[in-house]
Amino acid sequence: MSKLGNLGARLHRGEVGYDFVKNRKIWYGLSILITITAIVGLAVRGLNMGIEFEGGAVFNTPKNTSASVSQAEEYAEQASGHDAIVQKLGDGSLRIQVAGIDTDAANTIKNTLAGDLKVDSEQINAELVGPSWGEQIANKAWQGLGIFLVLVVIYLAIAFEWRMALAAFVALIHDITITVGIYALVGFEVTPGTVIGLLTILGYSLYDTVVVFDSLKEQTKDITKQTRWTYSDIANRSINSTLVRSVNTTVVALLPVAGLLFIGGGVLGAGMLNDISLSLFVGLAAGAYSSIFIATPLVADLKEREPQMKALRKRVLAKRAQSAAKGDTEVHGDDESYDGEPEDAAPAVVGPRNQPASRTRGRGRPSGKRR
Repeated sequence: MSKLGNLGARLHRGEVGYDFVKNRKIWYGLSILITITAIVGLAVRGLNMGIEFEGGAVFNTPKNTSASVSQAEEYAEQASGHDAIVQKLGDGSLRIQVAGIDTDAANTIKNTLAGDLKVDSEQINAELVGPSWGEQIANKAWQGLGIFLVLVVIYLAIAFEWRMALAAFVALIHDITITVGIYALVGFEVTPGTVIGLLTILGYSLYDTVVVFDSLKEQTKDITKQTRWTYSDIANRSINSTLVRSVNTTVVALLPVAGLLFIGGGVLGAGMLNDISLSLFVGLAAGAYSSIFIATPLVADLKEREPQMKALRKRVLAKRAQSAAKGDTEVHGDDESYDGEPEDAAPAVVGPRNQPASRTRGRGRPSGKRR
């Protein structure tokens, strides 16, 4: 078994683990800092809305145009008086986008570009994009996002409970805010591909969260019938037992997205790939983070406010203090899984895990062997 697989098995059995819930204030503070940075970036710089949302014109030059991207961008900005975005396509043609112009201005710019690029104006294909189309896309996206969030909250409240639904909702808002803020800070163009990527990451984020919630629900059945673990102990165990799985699925999902972002968008210059790949890359990473460091610790915080969980915590801490006073070292929730033991179950004693059975079995009794 590989080292990572062995670590996953030990985490699942509770032999090792990290106390995520205990250090939740650190994760909350870090998330608040990142979220504030994203909001400030969004407020100061704003989003670089694409031509689909602002309206304008797109000019496609003939194949194997001799002008470079920088030269075509300079020509387009001089001809239009607006910022231009130029992309070199695989066949050697150029795609020039100029936002905020009307039909008359588009015809003038087309003729000017033809002279600067030394091509026939009839060879340049001009397409006008109205802002109403982008507005319709934005409205549909907001409607889809709202319906999705409502259905998610209802489903999680029915399948689990309202506290888990609330925590998942907070995690989703956290992921969306960070992704949109990164777009504002980086300055990437927001296109319909961006909207598609943004809606896609919600499913990934929700998947990781539900995996942990399902483990937590299973392990907290009849939790009040025992006095060995608090709800936070079991919540922390649920995170650790699914940690390697969450990391593996996130890494596998991030690898092809990173290829699109850094190789397709950065090396090959395929700017259209940046629109969807950046939202997917940031959203997947933020979703994995929020499911581990935000959603489950928040559920533990909410559950610990219940009278039953408060009473359970008092009983657990009292029993641990009593065991410590007697010199006994009790195994806590991070060391051994909760399997619904009755309240009067004898506490386990920590000792060498791989101690041979012959040292403890049959001591002081006949071995049973015939002489």
